[in-house]
Amino acid sequence: MRVVNFVLAILFLVFAFVQVNDPDPLLWILIYGAMAVLAILAMFKIYPFKIILALLVIYIGYSAVFLEGVKEWWQQPDKTALFDDVAKMQYPYVEAAREFLGLMICVIVLVIYAIQSRYKAV
Repeated sequence: MRVVNFVLAILFLVFAFVQVNDPDPLLWILIYGAMAVLAILAMFKIYPFKIILALLVIYIGYSAVFLEGVKEWWQQPDKTALFDDVAKMQYPYVEAAREFLGLMICVIVLVIYAIQSRYKAV
């Protein structure tokens, strides 16, 4: 798991770094930066359950903001617009769907860390 958590830490740091050009960079740098810190802590088998739980609630709550955009993207016949740099300027739902998916990656990792913290406590 140490290698997986190292890869996750690097991945979340890269995610945070590429947010510099985002319309709301500070928010996303904090979101992915917090995940990088948790991945580094997990490398040493440190799972702060209350922080993990708090971030889980915050990220799930914040992801609700993007549900309308995800719904609109899902209804499109061409799903590949999600990966097109020009499409995000043409269709606002593309950015919403991307941000939602980024949060869902965080949520999945947080759920895994929450489970690991419970096993460590036993």
